Parts: sequence; structure tokens; C-alpha cells
Amino acid sequence: MKLYSTNNPDHLVDLKEAVLRGLPADNGLYMPCHIPTLKDGFISSLKDRTLPEIAIEVCKTLFDEYIGEEELVQIIETAINFPAPIVSLDKDTHILELFHGPSMAFKDFGARFMGQLMGFFNQGENKELNILVATSGDTGGAVAAGFLDAPGINVYILYPSGKVSDIQEQQLTTLGKNITALEVNGTFDDCQALVKSAFLDKDLRAKMRLASANSINIARLIPQSFYYFEAYKQLEDSSKDVVFSIPSGNFGNLTAGVFAYKMGLPVKQFLAATNINDIIPQYLSTGEYCAKPSMATISNAMDVGDPSNYKRLADIFKQEGSTWNNMKELLTGYSYNDELTRKAVQEVYNEYNYIIDPHGAIGYRALKEYQKKHNVNGVVLETAHYAKFKPTMDKTLGFDVPIPDQLSSLLEKEKVAKNMTSSFEDFKSYLLAL
Repeated sequence: MKLYSTNNPDHLVDLKEAVLRGLPADNGLYMPCHIPTLKDGFISSLKDRTLPEIAIEVCKTLFDEYIGEEELVQIIETAINFPAPIVSLDKDTHILELFHGPSMAFKDFGARFMGQLMGFFNQGENKELNILVATSGDTGGAVAAGFLDAPGINVYILYPSGKVSDIQEQQLTTLGKNITALEVNGTFDDCQALVKSAFLDKDLRAKMRLASANSINIARLIPQSFYYFEAYKQLEDSSKDVVFSIPSGNFGNLTAGVFAYKMGLPVKQFLAATNINDIIPQYLSTGEYCAKPSMATISNAMDVGDPSNYKRLADIFKQEGSTWNNMKELLTGYSYNDELTRKAVQEVYNEYNYIIDPHGAIGYRALKEYQKKHNVNGVVLETAHYAKFKPTMDKTLGFDVPIPDQLSSLLEKEKVAKNMTSSFEDFKSYLLAL
């Protein structure tokens, strides 16, 4: 399998280098030279396959024997050992629950797969690998759980102070061992900028082996494509077009859906559902990409003002002609403020007796708006368990929402985090002193 940089199609690397490096030296993003189509009959055979079996076939097709089948099976069966069930609210509205992994967020799929893949590629290395990851909420907890105790790997998680939920913060600050939390005085965009700058810094590269666990790393995107096939498999009515509504921040999840589409999954439309950080919906409306400082919302994991994966989306659709025209054929953008998000949470609970988190609520609202004009089968990606946002949920629903034991036990643990400014020189000095 060969990959190139979105900033230079002639810069080619193999899968191992792309995964362990994370970010090309030219500040592009790695993309497969070719997104292959799955074998004839694969889609019609989905109902006969387990989620790990689906994942194995997707990877075999993408990797083209780069990793042996025995090793690939081991990687996937270790990483993807939890379900992704569909819950149907009504005959045309379905919730894909992606919170059944250890950190109770969809990013468990990417983090656990990447942890296994990096561990496989890191065998035999005599120099430790240092993972740098920026998080706006759920990525940090998933990466912390996915890489805990991984031999030869250290993880440094940067998160914006005061801008993640209490439970999210506990998930990434209480594990210790090879996991270090850095509490940055700034926004998620500041955290992401620090990570990107580190990868491009020659001094750091000369001293340390660095890799990324954000969705800028191609190893995060590949496993996120698995559950689109899994969702399609579970739909009972195959007579209608299928639409996926995706709560979006850095747009890795949506990009993974486009990967699945390119590999042959029958999807009518992807709904790019955001909060007031509406960079992509605005782009889809106007054709102009205008990054801007992110604004805090109750759907904090989506508070991103310059989504990294726009580069990948633009690259995919550029290959087929007019980037904007092609993208808006497959993607429809929606954005909602906190008030409308709360109303969506209340509506889902009152009408269906289902508790949806503030991110999934945005996806639900986008789907309902789309369905006013289109008779489709809609799947909303529910990206995290609602209890991770308990204060917001309690206030919105007017009662004390229950917390699973898996999360409540975290609140008793001691937070350990190092304070960090948003200055790259400070971050660089910290890393060089390790």
C-alpha cells in the first residue's frame, strides 16, 4: 500500500511510514494512492459477516497484502472487540451507537486499531515512540485507553483547559504510566497547532521518534470506515436510499464515511452536522473555506475552527473535477446553536424515550431537516455516551441522568496534568527536556 501527501502527490511512502510518522514533512496529510473497490458481492454478504470480519475484508482490500492475514486478524480481533448496534427510533430514523468501547466514545475504534497497528510496526525498534495527540474531548480518553501500557510507546495528550467535560478530563488525566496529560491554556485549535508544529520541527524530529494519534493519522480513519458497513448491514429496509448524519468537528469521521462510499458502500448523502463552528457547512454553501477561531459550545468535541480533514475531503473530490461542486453533490451541511441542540435532546427523549448526547442531537436535527424534503432511511452517528456530558444533560432534561459504573468510577480518581501555555517554544522545550 502506497500513500502520498495531499501537498505533494509525488511524495510517496508505505503504510508503516505513514502511520508512524503521522504527518508528512510538507504539512500535508497522507492519503492512499488508490481507494480500491471491495469485491463483487461483498455488500450483499454483509448480513452474514461479523463486525471484525467486515473490518478484516476492508483492510485486506486497502492494504493489498502489506500485512499478512494472520497478523491482520490478530490486530483487528484485539482492537474491535465491542459492538456497534443500531437502535431504531422509528422506521426511517436509526441511531448507530458507537459508545460501547472502553472510553465510551466512537474514537475507541480508531484509537484501539491504531494502538495495535503501531505496536505491530514498532516491533524491533530500540528507540521509544512518542505519540502526540490534541483532543477537544473524546479523542484523549480513547487514545489513553487504547495505548495504556503499550510497550515502547509514550503518549502525550494536549487538551484545552476548561473546555472538556469533567468525565472526559478524568479519562485522560487519571491513568498515569505511559500516558501524560498536558492542560493547555487555550483552545483545541491551539492544541492542534502545537502538535502539527512539533511534527514539522527538525530539532524535535532529530531527537525523538514522533507520531500522531489524531485523525490527521491515516490509521485513525481506516477503522472508522468499518462501522458504516456495520450500520448498513443492520438496516432492515433496503428499498430506500441511505443517508448518514454525522456530528462533525475535525471531520475525520465523515472522511472515513467517504472512504467507505468510495469502496462501494451505497450511500445517498452524508450530512455534515456541526455546531456554530460551521466551517464546512459554510464552505458547502458558498464555495469558500474560511477557518476562524473556534467557539465554545455544549457539544465541545466539535468545537473546531479549522478542521484538519478538510484537506483530505478536498483532495478526494478534487480528483474528480471541481472540488466544491463534487463535494456538495455528496455532502450537505447543517449547523445549530446550543439552544437548538438542547431542543433536539428534549425532542428525542420526549418522543422516543431515548437519551441522546449533545453531539448526536445535532446529527439527529440535521437528519430530520433533511427528511422533510427526502424520503430516505437515515442513520445518526451517536458518537459518545450521554453521561460524559452529565451537567449539560441534567440541565437540558431536567433530571439526574444515570452514569454507568464504567464512567462514575473515574470521578473518584486523582487528576494529574501538567499546565502548558499555547506557545510552541514552551511545548518544544518541554519535549526536548524529556
